Amino acid sequence: MAAITDEQVEAVRALVASIPAGRVATYGDIASAAGLPSPRIVGWIMRTDSSDLPWHRVISASGRPAKHLRDRQLELLRAEGVLAVDGRIALAHVRHGF
Repeated sequence: MAAITDEQVEAVRALVASIPAGRVATYGDIASAAGLPSPRIVGWIMRTDSSDLPWHRVISASGRPAKHLRDRQLELLRAEGVLAVDGRIALAHVRHGF
């Protein structure tokens, strides 16, 4: 992976922080809005620098949370009114647009 700049990290952080309660965005949505070439970069940034962000509002394009975060992420989303059916979020209803 190419070096990630501080500007890219800050752009991703700002976008994640802007997702309102009751909405979600995909890694690809954020990558596109930040001008990044890959959603994987967003994933890397989220893994390393998101503890103070609403990380639970970022999910995969399939609408499913990461397996290791599944229960906690779905619990936090449910508390905001975002419901999952069979572990999947219906993006058409709660996707945040940038």
